[in-house]
Amino acid sequence: MKLLASYVVGLIFGIGIAISGMANPAKVTNFFDVAGIWDPSLAFVMGGALVVTFIGYRLVLRRSGPVLAPAFQLPTRQDLDARLLLGSAVFGVGWGIAGFCPGGALPALGTGRIEVYVFVAALICGILVAKAVQGWTSPRPTPA
Repeated sequence: MKLLASYVVGLIFGIGIAISGMANPAKVTNFFDVAGIWDPSLAFVMGGALVVTFIGYRLVLRRSGPVLAPAFQLPTRQDLDARLLLGSAVFGVGWGIAGFCPGGALPALGTGRIEVYVFVAALICGILVAKAVQGWTSPRPTPA
């Protein structure tokens, strides 16, 4: 049941990305081109997503627990550390340069465009590099 729910949610998300035009990197890069062909539609898509998320969290968290899991898994950390800030900056720069974020790139794989496949390959490499760096820099437990 969990797999089916994940599939349906992913399908709805992908359709929303495609309908909104966010699978088109030109639409995203035009949003960042405030001195040229500025396209504010990304702001409306993000604003709509924030409204839906705000309402959704308020409704769902009133429940005693989730439907398909034993408990809610909510973040507990509220601090801003260097890892979070650096990761956010790398994500933003990559998004601005490529015109894709992971959420928009995965549904765009269906277009068959080579630049989407290059982006997703680079995304996977970036994830692997980040995991390797995290493994090198995380503190090792001291033997007892």
